[in-house]
Amino acid sequence: MRLECIECGSGFKIHERFYTCPRCRGLLEVEFGLGELKRKLNRKRLKTEPPSVWKYRAFMPILDESKIVSLGEGGTPLCRCDRLAKEVGVRELYVKFEGANPTGSFKDRGMTVGVTKALEFGVKTVACASTGNTSASLAAYAAKAGLRCLVLLPKGKVALGKLAQTLVYGAQVVAVKGNFDRALAMVCKLCEERKDIYLLNSINPFRLQGQKSIAFEIADQLGWKVPDRVVVPMGNCANIWAIYKGFFEFDAVGLTRGIPAMTGIQAEGAKPIVDAIKRGLDKFEPVKKPETIATAIRIGNPVNGPKAIRAIRASGGTAEAVSDAEIIKAQKLMGRLEGIGVEPASASTIAGLKKLVRKGAIRRDERAVCVATGHMLKDPEEAVAVSSRRSNYQRFMRRYVK
Repeated sequence: MRLECIECGSGFKIHERFYTCPRCRGLLEVEFGLGELKRKLNRKRLKTEPPSVWKYRAFMPILDESKIVSLGEGGTPLCRCDRLAKEVGVRELYVKFEGANPTGSFKDRGMTVGVTKALEFGVKTVACASTGNTSASLAAYAAKAGLRCLVLLPKGKVALGKLAQTLVYGAQVVAVKGNFDRALAMVCKLCEERKDIYLLNSINPFRLQGQKSIAFEIADQLGWKVPDRVVVPMGNCANIWAIYKGFFEFDAVGLTRGIPAMTGIQAEGAKPIVDAIKRGLDKFEPVKKPETIATAIRIGNPVNGPKAIRAIRASGGTAEAVSDAEIIKAQKLMGRLEGIGVEPASASTIAGLKKLVRKGAIRRDERAVCVATGHMLKDPEEAVAVSSRRSNYQRFMRRYVK
């Protein structure tokens, strides 16, 4: 294993504690010696053990397995959605429901690896900026590991369910005036200055390795087959890259064949990667004031934007933006047609897939997987508000909620 810069190609030893390349400030990625990995794989165990993040430990950059911090993450349902497929217009549709993770989002996959690395590095405090899900997950895993946790949140812009989790798990919460991008800049500066605090935002190359397991599980649950397309909501853009990398590594060691077309979805009020893809650009222009009901993807300057663009282009995928109205409609469809309750960012994948099929950008005979990144109860107020007549909702809140 080694750390490698995606921009200049510089390589570093796996035990180095870098967030970005010390030579060019480019993003780092963990690279495995795939030949050696292929020889060491326990294929029998992979074929028989039920899915979970640590089933695929050979693909995780952990040096001391005795330090693994786990809450039982992974092994989330891959739900075949025939009624939703008919509504969207594709032959075969699955939803990978990440809301079944311990804290209700896909972030747990990254945090089990990230917090384990924090223990390997010997730090006592971990930190992040967040729109909500990252903070909830980090706070839970830090509590399990016995570490202090510092969280920076945009003041007044975090869904209640996510804030409640973060507080209950014991994190020290700092409200920041401004959006997520400002909170991230502040926590990055703090962790650069304070070597005793370990940063666990998605700029951390180790955290993303746990999120690869979404790809591993999709292939595993489809009988070691790869779908035609995987649709992912894009906020800070780590997940679409991680899932792409997971499929790439499985293909490289011969466990599966091919890589699905990675398709990224953003909200119309926060779509810098969609704009770059549609304009054929290699770099994106940040959105200064991102706005959308989907708080988990309300990010205008995604740290992992360069990785997202590479994943989409390398896999022959695409990107699309959807309106808040389209997101809400898709959220209701997922609940009422399939009994799957998701937060708005997750529903953006169904909205985006339907839009791309309608435009003719996606074939109707495809087998598609939409990644639902977070549970509906992450943002219960939004779910109630969009599912009720507004007047009834307000009357209920005045009468019963004090």
